[in-house]
Amino acid sequence: MGTNPFEDQDGRYLVLVNAASEHALWPGFAEVPAGWRIATGPADRQSALEYVERTWTGLRARRPIHAGEV
Repeated sequence: MGTNPFEDQDGRYLVLVNAASEHALWPGFAEVPAGWRIATGPADRQSALEYVERTWTGLRARRPIHAGEV
């Protein structure tokens, strides 16, 4: 059985952010999914997790901002 790339302690990770400011750890080798952007990385798993803990302080995602909203 192979290693889960989302839990590989030796892997390199990106931190992704979507329009609702949700954060996700993402394997550095994998294509970034549509609707997400790279916030930081690649980095080791612990550093990526620490980045998420420092920057994603809300328990809920923000409502996405739509064009034309004020």
